[in-house]
Amino acid sequence: MIYLIVILILLVVLYLYNVRNFDYWEKRGVVYVKPIILFGTAIKIYLSLDSATNCVDRGYNEYPKEKVIGTFRSTTPSLLIRDPALVKQIIISDFVYFHERGIVPGKSLEPMFRNLFFGEGDLWRLLRQRLTPAFTSSKLKAMFPLIVERAEHLRGRALKAAVNGRAIDARDLMARYTTDFIGACGFGLDSDSLNDENSAFRKLGVNIFTFSIRDGIVVLLKDIFPTLARNLRIMGKVEGELTTVVKEILRKRNYKPSERHDFIDLLLECKNKGTIIGESIEYFNKDGTPKQAQLEFDDVIIAAQVFVFFAAGFETSSSATSFTLHQLAYNPEVQKKVHKEIDTVLAKYDNKLSYDAIKEMTYLEWTFKEAMRIFPSLGYLSRTCRKKYTFPGINLTIDEGVNIAIPVQAFHNDPQYWDNPKEFRPERFHPDVFTEVQKSVYLPFGDGPRNCIGARLGLMQSLAGLAAILSRFSVAPAPETKRYPIVDPSSHVVQSIKGGLPLLFNERKDVKVY
Repeated sequence: MIYLIVILILLVVLYLYNVRNFDYWEKRGVVYVKPIILFGTAIKIYLSLDSATNCVDRGYNEYPKEKVIGTFRSTTPSLLIRDPALVKQIIISDFVYFHERGIVPGKSLEPMFRNLFFGEGDLWRLLRQRLTPAFTSSKLKAMFPLIVERAEHLRGRALKAAVNGRAIDARDLMARYTTDFIGACGFGLDSDSLNDENSAFRKLGVNIFTFSIRDGIVVLLKDIFPTLARNLRIMGKVEGELTTVVKEILRKRNYKPSERHDFIDLLLECKNKGTIIGESIEYFNKDGTPKQAQLEFDDVIIAAQVFVFFAAGFETSSSATSFTLHQLAYNPEVQKKVHKEIDTVLAKYDNKLSYDAIKEMTYLEWTFKEAMRIFPSLGYLSRTCRKKYTFPGINLTIDEGVNIAIPVQAFHNDPQYWDNPKEFRPERFHPDVFTEVQKSVYLPFGDGPRNCIGARLGLMQSLAGLAAILSRFSVAPAPETKRYPIVDPSSHVVQSIKGGLPLLFNERKDVKVY
């Protein structure tokens, strides 16, 4: 009997703990989605029944007259922002209140999350301070020969499919290209996943973004009990393998930069500069001045940066480039314009890809940006309030710990900001017609101090891959191609397509072979 009473008491305590915040938005007069115990308003996300982006989009579209909508990430109040002016306040003007992403709950980050994307507070600020100089134009230009080499391999794999007249999954093709690019530019290794069907690097990339039921349970436990579940790991499945690879590369280079000009070299340069010292974004003296913060750039930090370089570059670029090809397959008139520009530019550069040639392909860049408008790799941005904050103009004050969701994909496809948003029209990004309002809601790489540090590298890599393909091939739908692909419901931070993007790659007969 005593055990039954204890169990009942524990269940009551658990229930009261779970619902303790469920009146949070009602008290503040905010329209909100009704939560349920354990899951809040995110049950479909936790159970992988729908992607996180789709759930954010649904909330955005269901309340078109609201500037903000209350939701709940398990037991934690969250706020969906519909007003671009408030978005600017959050990610730029009042960044000091919202410098944390809050994607991974709890303060104790597992080793692979101690990187520029997932890191919070002083860890993020010091890493950003040290790594920013590693992404200058001269550094990116030095990497470009490695990109060209991989782009040539990419063209070779597409040629095999074209000769055989079979469809090839553009998603898998571009994922292999980005995997090989990251192997070369990130690790200094020749992974050759474009030709090796069982490439270990390709499997590693798939592993990182395979979200299991166990992973869903861990995330839920971290959201409900961030302190008790702080030692549960999500990336333990790849941590050992990735750390071993990185340490072996560092050992072979004797912890000194080589002449490859790759990401490992850049990280070694950062390490050799010694301890990172800077102003704290979290801790302040009594007079309001920031305290001093410092960080040792050790092997774990290096491995974590390589992890995010691999994970972010692999998934986002392959998603964006393959979706661009998919859109071109269904928009042949746009594809003709892209072909014409690529042919014209390459003719000036002896029909060879180069850094300067890619910089001149403005219409190709608009095309890529238009694809990211319709289907951004990161469909929403996440922030966490770090101290009590009052939103200007709407009489709303929120507390520390409240999550913020910024609906990137919903903004990108809202007819309020884009004329006929379902139409694929690269000309939207012509400087003469791209409006200030559109600039404020176009956020595929984020904005403000926490924007994507590798945006220019990702753009360069993606455009090179597209130019390599489209200089030799046209793309068309295969019999099995779906006009409107389905988003994988297990997609969380980065979106992916369910079932891939099969396309026909037809060799062009009217171009020079180079």
